[in-house]
Amino acid sequence: MEEKTNQKNDRQTGCSCTENNPENHSDDNDHKNSTESKSTFQMFVPAIISFVLLLIAIGLDNYFTQSWFTGWTRIAWYIVAYIPVGFPVIKEAFESIRKGEIFSEFLLMGIATIGAFAIGEYPEGVAVMLFYSVGEVFQMLAVQRAKNNIKLLLDQRPDTATVIQGENTISKKASEINIGEIIQLRPGEKLALDGKLLSDSASLNTAALTGESKPDTKQKGETVLAGMINLNTVVQVEVTTAYSDSKLSKILEMVQEATAKKAPTELFIRKFAKIYTPIVVFLAIGICLIPMLFVENYIFADWLYRALIFLVISCPCALVISIPLGYFGGIGAASKNGILVKGSSFLDIMANIQVVVMDKTGTLTKGVFKVQKVVAVDVSEDDLVKYASALETKSTHPVGTAIMEYAKGAEKNISVTDVEEIAGHGLKGKVDGNEILAGNVKLMKKFNISYNAEIENTPFTIIVIAINQKYAGYFLIADEIKEDAKQAIKSLHKINVKTVMLSGDKQAVVDAVAKELNIDQAYGDLLPENKVQKVEALKKEHLHIAFVGDGVNDAPVVALADAGIAMGGLGSDATIETADIVIQNDQPTKIFTAINIGKKTKQIVYQNIGLAFGVKAIVLVLGAGGLATMWEAVFADVGVALLAILNAVRIQQRKF
Repeated sequence: MEEKTNQKNDRQTGCSCTENNPENHSDDNDHKNSTESKSTFQMFVPAIISFVLLLIAIGLDNYFTQSWFTGWTRIAWYIVAYIPVGFPVIKEAFESIRKGEIFSEFLLMGIATIGAFAIGEYPEGVAVMLFYSVGEVFQMLAVQRAKNNIKLLLDQRPDTATVIQGENTISKKASEINIGEIIQLRPGEKLALDGKLLSDSASLNTAALTGESKPDTKQKGETVLAGMINLNTVVQVEVTTAYSDSKLSKILEMVQEATAKKAPTELFIRKFAKIYTPIVVFLAIGICLIPMLFVENYIFADWLYRALIFLVISCPCALVISIPLGYFGGIGAASKNGILVKGSSFLDIMANIQVVVMDKTGTLTKGVFKVQKVVAVDVSEDDLVKYASALETKSTHPVGTAIMEYAKGAEKNISVTDVEEIAGHGLKGKVDGNEILAGNVKLMKKFNISYNAEIENTPFTIIVIAINQKYAGYFLIADEIKEDAKQAIKSLHKINVKTVMLSGDKQAVVDAVAKELNIDQAYGDLLPENKVQKVEALKKEHLHIAFVGDGVNDAPVVALADAGIAMGGLGSDATIETADIVIQNDQPTKIFTAINIGKKTKQIVYQNIGLAFGVKAIVLVLGAGGLATMWEAVFADVGVALLAILNAVRIQQRKF
């Protein structure tokens, strides 16, 4: 419904380009290409007919003068030349008026060209409508191409897949494959649906999802996603998600919805066009009639001609088409780089970001923890590992996963009850009847349990264990910094963006990471509400803030920040739903890329506004003064619109 509303708004501003629906496509690529070629030719047929008739008429007027080509015969010829390109525009003008949308671009062009006929400027009347119509076709093709580029970029889902049935294989439509069926994927083929890898391993190209073509090796039992390309041997995948619910389908849907969410600049231009168009109509009437009050030798036809030129120039198409297309190009460029932006308004926000606040785990570090050391106090190490891992089975935190991996199944068949997660502290529960506490040192302080204070100084993540209210030992756990994290911080500093790291981890660990990455400010030992307080303090300085985290656990901070950026788009559907921007391949350098794309998009949009207003203002003055003809008016309208569109679509070709 929102998409339809926006299409209606495009019509109200008088621009026909957006009426073309770029989302309609055939599943058959060959059929699609032939249909597009045919429709493109058909769009040019009226212009070709008018152009041929106009050339003949100009020839008969100037070079091959014929006695019969005079009077009503001459007028009728030009009318016939005008109809193929003029009738559709006049028809649209009447339909707009019938709907209550009086001041449209169609009305402006209709009045201008019919007025040219009224004062005997038949060739110019036909020529203006002809070039206007050709310009409209080129604009539609430019918009269609830009949107189809994004469509093709994202919609990497194959239409069919090879399904294994017993000892045989059959080709089946992807939309008809059920959850639980097994797909065979040959080298070079794209996976059609999300699933679980049944083969021992597979090397996959994930560019459709992450923007990175570097092979990603998956092991048996791991999740593989639609759009990934098998690079090596034949593999088998068990389908776990319906075709319409695949990760790639959700990404495609999100990007399509993003184009309907308008930036403030777009909304302003739309409102401006609705006010601007009627104003220029009344100004044109004034240019035609007011001079008769004070101009000697007033000639109505001359001033009407100036008014008609004024109308042609005033069409707002360059603004209402090229500006949304500029934002669409920005969204497409981001998608190409593995960054999903949920609306053009967030491109504007990213262009103005002054501070990037980052979570540590999973954002700057890999979030893949490994137990480095276990120290048991007054209890055997086996019991310490057994109790801790049993309790951590009730947690989804990466630290808990590391402990369970270290335990290697020691927690199996152990009773775990009354588990309570204490936010920012850790877990409390009963394991085999013993009360177990597992968490950071704040958890020990909360329950007044004494421990060896020296453990706080280690630059590792530490999980302290208490059994029946008595300190029992600890786990030292290390997380690895991402390869591109240092470059990400360096790039942000180059564009004068301040970096801040917030973490629930202890300050010693946070300081070590911050020092290695050269982060401006770093705060550890934070509860979720403490993170909110830190961001609120930055907001009070009137700074534009982006927060980068998991998009779910840090929801309050994401909501508070101007832009919420989520890492790990491939890992969580909830992340895609929560964040404003999703970085699909977890690379911190993409934060800089997102800001860069936002800045470039804003630059192009402002260039288009300046170009459109600048050229139109000059030609408006020249037209009102009688120094510009219809030809200059055509350039000011169609020519500037085309230049602005070409400027807008080039962002998709740029490398970031």
